Formats: sequence, structure tokens, C-alpha cells
Amino acid sequence: MLNQRIILANTEVDNLDMNGAVQAVDELIMQHKKAYVVTPNVDHLVRLEKDSEFRKIYADADLILTDGQPLVWLSQIYGHPVKEKVSGSDLFPHVCQLAAEKGYSMYFFGAAEGVADKAANILRKQYPGLRIVGTYSPPLGFDNNLTQLDDCLNRINACVPNILVLALGTPKQEKFIYRNREKMQFDVALNIGATLDFVAGNVRRAPRWMSSCGLEWFYRIIQDPKRLAKRYLIDDMQIFKIAWKYRKKKNNSNKR
Repeated sequence: MLNQRIILANTEVDNLDMNGAVQAVDELIMQHKKAYVVTPNVDHLVRLEKDSEFRKIYADADLILTDGQPLVWLSQIYGHPVKEKVSGSDLFPHVCQLAAEKGYSMYFFGAAEGVADKAANILRKQYPGLRIVGTYSPPLGFDNNLTQLDDCLNRINACVPNILVLALGTPKQEKFIYRNREKMQFDVALNIGATLDFVAGNVRRAPRWMSSCGLEWFYRIIQDPKRLAKRYLIDDMQIFKIAWKYRKKKNNSNKR
């Protein structure tokens, strides 16, 4: 893979622009290695501090892309700037285009009932030739129910997709692929959170200028304050402590 992995606070990221990220996904598909892609944002860095399984997931990830302008700024502060913000939602349409051009099959797993089907119909019109071979919205708690979990795995394996698209939200989607990938048949898994909701029109994305200014979190709070206000306004404020902690570690390491 033509990428350079750099340290960013408590994780590493692959220093790629969008074109490089799409090329990397293409290479992973051709390797048939059951790879998975994660896209760290501020919330992920906070979670990495307290969730040991999440740290293992990141340590084993095949591709780690910088999702969020605040992480781009943090990389600049650390003196190793990443080339570009590559969020899962921005990467996804490029991967759809890649799949349409190369005949790769896709399976959409997650989102609320009917959302994946609606998104699939929209994407088939946008990308002629796109092969979406299946969609499924699993019941709540499926990952803790062996019968339901086996049913989900069987549905995916029956389709053998090149690209498995996971829209379960963090950390459920990352933990699902980490715990079950050896039982599944796919080439690369993308963890994309609410992206299918964006495509289906159920949730509006922040305007590009807000995203570029690092204000996408504010736009999302306005749309769903009950669910997201605590995450962004309280939990994610730990990022300042984390940023300082790992900058001090970096400075101490440089002095040795």
C-alpha cells in the first residue's frame, strides 16, 4: 500500500489524500484479506483512552483515515500534518464509483429499517452498474443474541460481497467486524456510521463550509440534541486533555 502511517495522539493514521485512500481501498479489495477501514474523529480518540478492545481494533486496522478537521489541526500542531481530511461519508461515494467501474459488489449492513434499501436505490441511479447485492437492518441487540448474530453472518456470507458497508454506529460497527470477520466472506469492510442516512435523505449533512471549519459537530447537535449534546459538549471535551497528554509524551521522547 502506498501510504505512510504517522502517529496522531493515541492512534496512528495513514497519511493519504482522497485519491490515495480510494487507491488503498482498491488494493485491499484485490488482496482478498478481510481488511477493515476505520475513520478516527474526536469521539474515537476519546474512546481509545478508555476502551481496551477499541484500541485493539485500531491496532489491527488495515486502513486508518482522518475523519474530522479538528484532527487535521491536531496533526499540524504535532508537526506531522496529514494531507487531507478523509471522512467515511466523503470516502463512500468515491468507493461507490470505484465499485461501479470495476464491478465490485457491495452489501449494506445496518441503519434503520428501510434506510439501506432507500440508499441503495438512490446509489444505483447515481452510479450505473453499481452492484449492491444485499441490504439488511439487524434487530437491536443482535450482536448479543447468538441466533440473530448467526443469521446476520449467514446473510452476508450468502452474498460474498467485495465491499461490506457497516452502518451501525461507533463502536458497535467496529466491534462487530473485529469480533466476526474470520466468520465472514468479504474483501474489505467500511465503517461509515450515519452515511446511509445521509444518502437516503433521513439526516442532513453539515454544509461543506461548516465541515471545513470544524463545525460539523455543531450542525449535528442542532439536528439531534437529545442524543448528541452530551457526546459533543461534555464527553468529547476530553480531547484537549488527550492532545496535551500526547504532545507532552512526544516532547519528552524528543528530548531523550
